Formats: sequence, structure tokens, C-alpha cells
Amino acid sequence: MDEKAPQKFVDAVTAKLPKELTEKFSGKLPGMNERGPVVAVVKLHGVITSQPSPMGRPSISLQNVDSALNRAFSHDRLSAVVLSINSPGGAPTQSALVADRIRGLAAEKDVPVMAYCEDVAASGGYWLACAADEIYAHQTSLVGSVGVVSASFGMTGLLDKLGVERRVYTAGENKVRLDPFRPEKAEDVQWLRGLQDELHGQFRDWVRERRDGKLNGSEEELFSGEVWTGAKAAELGLIDGVGTLREIIERKYPDAQVQTVEGRKPLLARLGMSSGVSRNPVANLVSGLDALEHRAMWDRFGL
Repeated sequence: MDEKAPQKFVDAVTAKLPKELTEKFSGKLPGMNERGPVVAVVKLHGVITSQPSPMGRPSISLQNVDSALNRAFSHDRLSAVVLSINSPGGAPTQSALVADRIRGLAAEKDVPVMAYCEDVAASGGYWLACAADEIYAHQTSLVGSVGVVSASFGMTGLLDKLGVERRVYTAGENKVRLDPFRPEKAEDVQWLRGLQDELHGQFRDWVRERRDGKLNGSEEELFSGEVWTGAKAAELGLIDGVGTLREIIERKYPDAQVQTVEGRKPLLARLGMSSGVSRNPVANLVSGLDALEHRAMWDRFGL
């Protein structure tokens, strides 16, 4: 019996399959393209938050993307890992944790990392992009927003209207700052701005480190919190070039096969369900405000 018969059979079958199917199942079936190099594309889509919504909205945190990153970097024929980023930003700590994990895996596996900015890679989304060795985007993508923002709601008197009494007990005069159910204090706002300035400095240092020698604009311009199109971002050195994801991968890795890796979805989303309405009006209010906040983060960029 011909020892190469099983491989010949696999080759004959896969040759007749559409490219999309062979890309999807490559590496999962024995013998499929075992000799060729692979580029793993990791999708990092959604708001960056440590508390993902169970309602099915995509989000990014170290917890829900770590397994995808591990799978992407574990392929034995890996040429590169591509981060497909579509995020308006979010929690700075989660942005840093995910970026640090990417750099750790890249060093461990000695594999180059490329980032591609889709609709938007702003604020924390751009922080993630800077974890890559090279960054690309479409000329119409929105890139940058190197700054820090905090958003909340002032709901003074709301609980009184609902007939709810709120009780807060603290030890320490600064334990409850910027309570949305209490009038705003000037000293609390001053404290928040000091914290933002510190985080902004860390963001600037990260961008300088990762884009060393590539930045073209002044610091006042680059780190003002402004967002630019991909075309302008390339001029400023925030990214390395523009194009589509497919053409950039084909140009840099012409012989590689693309395999897409996605992170975990919320439980209800995996079941094809959405979160129901609670009988508790306060819970519904909090859930609604959470949805508005997520929506507002995308709306800032017209998306």
C-alpha cells in the first residue's frame, strides 16, 4: 500500500474546497496544509473592560482573550501573529495587561506581531496596537486618541424620586469620591484630574517606547487625545502604512495561510440569547446606563 495515499487523498479533497473552508479548518484536520507557514489573526473587538456585559456585546479583557492569544502563538508553523483591532478603548489596566501578555508571548515564541486597525483603534485600542512590531490600518480607519477620559452620570435626587434610601458607611474621608448620587465636589474633580495626568504620562511613555524613531509630529499634537484617519496617522508615524488586511498579509507573507482566532463570548451570546429585563427598577437603570456608556464610547467616533 502506498504510504502517501492518506495525504494524497486529503490533498485531493482540499483542492476542491473553497478557500474559506480550508482556511477555517486548517490545522484541525490531519494532513491539511501541514507543510506551509501560517499567519494567525486574533480578533480584539469591543470595549476594553474588566467587567464584560452578559448581553452579548463584544468586549476585551485579559480573561476573555488570553486563551485566543495562547492558541494563536502556539502554532508550530507560525510566521506571524496579526492583531485585528476594532476598539474605542476602555479600561487602562486591561489595555496594559493584554498588551503585556502579547509582548510576553511574542518574546517567548520569537514571532513578529502585526496590528491592523479596522474601524477604530483609539485610546486603549491604540494601546493594544502598540503591542505590535508594526501597525497598519485602512486609510479611513480612526486611529490615536492618546489620552485619558472618565465618564459618569450625576444622579443627585434620583433615588428620592424612586423612593429608595441609599446608605453608605465609610472609614476614611476620601473613601467615596465622585459618588454619582451626591453633589460633585471640586476637590474630587481635582484628584481625578491628577490621576488622569499620571495615566496619560504612562500612555505617552508606552507609545514612545513602541514607536521609537517613527513618530513625526510634536508631542503636543500626538498626545493631545486627538484621533486621526489612517492616512493621517501614517504621516504622523502612529502607524506604518495603509491598506486592507488581506493585501498587507499577502504582501508580507505571500506563502502563508491565514487562520483566524477569536476570544470567548459571553455565555448568553454563545447560547444565542440576550439578557432579560429585571423586575428591579434600579437594576434596570444600571443596566441601561451600562448600555448607554458602551454606546457612547462608539458614538464618539461616529460608529
